[in-house]
Amino acid sequence: MLSFEGQVAVITGAGRGLGAAYARELARRGAQVVVNDNGTSVSGDDRSPAPAEEVAGEINEAGGVAVANTDSVADAAGGRAVIDAAIEAFGRIDILIHNAGIGRAKWFAEVSLADLESVLAVHLIGAFHLITPAWERFVAQGSGSVITTTSAVGVFGQRRSSVYAAAKMGVIGLTRTLAQEGAAHNIRVNAIAPVAASRMARDVYQHLTPMVPPERVAAAVVALAHPDCAVSGEVISAGGGRISRLVFGANQGYFSPGLTAEEAAVELPRVCGDSELIAVPGCAMDEVDLIRREYPELADRPMLPR
Repeated sequence: MLSFEGQVAVITGAGRGLGAAYARELARRGAQVVVNDNGTSVSGDDRSPAPAEEVAGEINEAGGVAVANTDSVADAAGGRAVIDAAIEAFGRIDILIHNAGIGRAKWFAEVSLADLESVLAVHLIGAFHLITPAWERFVAQGSGSVITTTSAVGVFGQRRSSVYAAAKMGVIGLTRTLAQEGAAHNIRVNAIAPVAASRMARDVYQHLTPMVPPERVAAAVVALAHPDCAVSGEVISAGGGRISRLVFGANQGYFSPGLTAEEAAVELPRVCGDSELIAVPGCAMDEVDLIRREYPELADRPMLPR
């Protein structure tokens, strides 16, 4: 069994659904857990300490170790307070899982500035608020695991989800960049794209709902969080007993050193209809390198990461 004895995990949005499943499973395996949740509704309204306190209490009653925290990651002070709660209670932090989120399903024409600011504040800006103070600890101790939460909605798009999709795609860019920067400090950073019947998903999964409980996502999250895990910089889809790697790839495309708008107009439909990948770039410069390869005189001068 994967053991987390001696490990301290901070989980946001852990008062219900996915976050609660992560907290229970990590605690069952020996981790000391900070259960963070400010108890808001799916749309981000109202607040209550009850969800965080109930899950932390349940863990403690079962013989685990957990403390509740109700700070909001939507502002920098709240994000730092969440990490400080782990340090005050347990003296360290080893695992950070940013699961907190809100959703406001609207057609794009109905989206307000308040909707944009509220969703980004929790999902994307909240990730910065939370990871920044944790990163300081991880660098100092030379280890750490960060798991962010994205969504297939961000990767592939979904109607009535423009703001949510933008936030979740932003999380992927942050995740992949931090994985590259964290490698030198033994910090692993991955994103989970859960498929689970949670409050936010409601009846999205229709007849599949009984097959996608949060616990089947927790299995993947626990594996990613373990200190022996070698995976970093990945976006993992998990749900219903299935795990897979979500990738951003490049096809062969079309090359012409003197590309004109007319050529592009002819070739774009073919290029966009070709689903066969020739490369899965690990960073932005890997994608740029696909251009370099088209020039024989640069054969011995591959692009280097910056």
